[in-house]
Amino acid sequence: MAVVGSFNLLTVKSSPLCFGYHISSCNKPLFTTSTKFGSFKKNRIQISVCKSSATSSTSASLLSFRDLDADDFRHPLDKQNTLLLRAIPGLNEIGKALLGSIAEQVMVLENIGTSVLVSENQLSELHQLMVQSAEALKIEAPDLYVRQSPVPNAYTLAINGKKPFVVVHTSLIELLTRKELQAVLAHELGHLKCDHGVWLTVANILTVGAYTIPGIGGMIAQNLEEQLFRWLQAAELTCDRAALLVVQDPKVVISVLMKLAGGSPSLANQLNVDAFLEQARSYDRASASPVGWYIRNAQTRQLSHPLPVLRAREIDEWSRSPDYKSLMKRAVSTSPLQEV
Repeated sequence: MAVVGSFNLLTVKSSPLCFGYHISSCNKPLFTTSTKFGSFKKNRIQISVCKSSATSSTSASLLSFRDLDADDFRHPLDKQNTLLLRAIPGLNEIGKALLGSIAEQVMVLENIGTSVLVSENQLSELHQLMVQSAEALKIEAPDLYVRQSPVPNAYTLAINGKKPFVVVHTSLIELLTRKELQAVLAHELGHLKCDHGVWLTVANILTVGAYTIPGIGGMIAQNLEEQLFRWLQAAELTCDRAALLVVQDPKVVISVLMKLAGGSPSLANQLNVDAFLEQARSYDRASASPVGWYIRNAQTRQLSHPLPVLRAREIDEWSRSPDYKSLMKRAVSTSPLQEV
């Protein structure tokens, strides 16, 4: 994705396994810490994936959920932080205003000029996947662009209350089956459904503001940063749940995460989801000791995403939970989803 000049918005340190937020209104960082919240980077929310080895039936009914609210599938930590910010009058409006029209115009022109806009008359199968996913999650379908890139990637952006958009790279499409691609689109829609961009912008601003408090401001800001990273990780778990609600098969979501950890197209038919889940349990056992816990905490506390093995375990556990089963009881069958 192209750099958006000085119009970057919300940021945390990103990696090939995760999406990144960026916040900046000029070429200078808002502040400098190891988390790089104010670094001059690209404006994006992204998730990188590879082709999954999960198998599924060639025809499955896509489900739609009656009166689905984002809080119905939010991760508890995501819900807790969102509720705290909702209680402060005006913060939602401030967050949307900060995601301003200039940045929106830059991104829109960038996509129109360098990508292919998906529609009923252009890449219609991709258009259908997006419409079906949005219908399932009870959200308006955003614009969808396809961009030429050798890096498998997808990201979404919503600015100032305008119509959001999702961008997928050609290499991602080539690596995924249709149902796997639907899981990625649903994950991105989960960010839109939950207004993650708006609320995390606000949280980041509060963190920046804490540094201006004399004396204890640095300590407050550091605590806020750590909390924000935990929230970012919880937001990813929330959106993995959105993906599961759409594809209705935890193995599809888990196989995407497995590919994030170390897959390739040539190895796809040799990968085993159950073995990857056992690997997740092994990680839990290895980090159960005091030393293991310390290493795990140091490894994960400044990641914007949970580790792939932990995301896999989390979505597997949620797929067996009463909450998930209760949501599935509210679902109604819509159009069939054909595998390609």
